[in-house]
Amino acid sequence: MKILIATGIYPPDIGGPAQYAKETAKAWTRAGHSVSVCSFSAFRAFPSGIRHLAYFSAVFFRALRADLIFIPDTFSAAVPAVAVGKILRKKTIIRTGGDFLWEQFVERTGDLVLLRNFYTTHMKKLNAKERLIFRLVGWALRNASAVVFSTKWQRDIFEKPYHLDLQKCFIVENYYGMHTQHVYSDVLENIRIKKVFVGGTRPLKWKNLARVKEAFAQAQKQGAPVVLQLETGSRGKFLLDIEASYAVIIASLGDISPNTILEAIAFGKPFILTRETGLYEKLKDIGVWVNPESVDDIAAQIEWLADDTNYQAQAAKVRAFSFTHSWDEIASEILTILQQINTLNR
Repeated sequence: MKILIATGIYPPDIGGPAQYAKETAKAWTRAGHSVSVCSFSAFRAFPSGIRHLAYFSAVFFRALRADLIFIPDTFSAAVPAVAVGKILRKKTIIRTGGDFLWEQFVERTGDLVLLRNFYTTHMKKLNAKERLIFRLVGWALRNASAVVFSTKWQRDIFEKPYHLDLQKCFIVENYYGMHTQHVYSDVLENIRIKKVFVGGTRPLKWKNLARVKEAFAQAQKQGAPVVLQLETGSRGKFLLDIEASYAVIIASLGDISPNTILEAIAFGKPFILTRETGLYEKLKDIGVWVNPESVDDIAAQIEWLADDTNYQAQAAKVRAFSFTHSWDEIASEILTILQQINTLNR
């Protein structure tokens, strides 16, 4: 089978969709398929509008011989790629990641609305650009042959505002790696002295970093020897930071299935995670959960995990978590979806 991956970003770009595109490409290649990748990031130097047309043209010519256009994106790459699929009558599968529209709105306005509330409370507050994004994302989702979500949580948020056909919506869980002992650097000799929580992420408002920083300051005033590390670099450096850390923390306003937490689990690291996530049901027994709107709650859970007894108990739970979901399994499940939609369309 010939597969074209139309992605918004691709390594050396850093981010979940970039990694997803890279790893599914490798998995399909291992399975004997012919795979090519067309990344929207290569066209970002062009003005808005022109870059979308240029990307459309690039996808169009590469898709002529493709059997499937796989799209780990919902806007920049998805809209042109789905249009190509419609014109050429090619099957298109979108895999959603975050929520581009919500992220853009929070960044523009500073309104810290939770993702799960956004579509029911804030649609009248969108500006003209955001209303256009909403219409285009909806068009792409409805006109793709299938839409893959990593969690039911996000599918349920998207279903009504985007008028999705649930028969065309599927759940393929994110990548869960095996526990690893790879050494990226010397770990801290005594993490009880300096308890470094890795919260490295993009400095975006929906990541809720202002409240997280305030919570750490509050915990430090109570005597907890905790440090928040936000610096990020290459993927290799970030994995190094996670391995050398005391714990990982994400207290964002909404995170579908954050890769940072799944990487923490692979390293056996305890973690604090926002309750506003699609991972709650899967990880509810091994995580420390916080209300992202409450600085006091975030601070209290930081202090709780800083306690050695509590930490050891959480670490044991994480180490005992045995679920894995490989890239080969993910790639195979996506092609199974292709078979299902081909059967439905006969």
